[in-house]
Amino acid sequence: MATETENNPSNPHGVSDEGRLTSEALARLAVDVASDKLASDIQMLDISEVSSFADFFVIASVHSARQLGALAEDLEEALEQSGAQKLRREGGPQSGWVVVDFGDVVIHIFGVEERDYYNLAGAWPGASEVVRIQ
Repeated sequence: MATETENNPSNPHGVSDEGRLTSEALARLAVDVASDKLASDIQMLDISEVSSFADFFVIASVHSARQLGALAEDLEEALEQSGAQKLRREGGPQSGWVVVDFGDVVIHIFGVEERDYYNLAGAWPGASEVVRIQ
């Protein structure tokens, strides 16, 4: 899934040969949006070596159902404006979690209690942590 342009020093802007953002650049954009919208404990995990369905997980915590819904919408809008195609969205503000699947980048937003309960990062011990913002 990761392309040669992903980690290529001659491609510092994360743009693929087709002119789209690479999966790493999209994941970093998701981290930036989550940080700007005051999510907490934001992690970007490289799962490309242990997963056949995605390259990156972005995991973030929020403190209210309202913030969860707003962050999910803001992330969808930002990534779609950058050329990413949303494949699906599951969950909702009242459930305490939302997952937004952009193919190579999967974004997980949890309430604090739900994140502790599901321990998603712990379920992928072979993943490499790329970014962590607490």
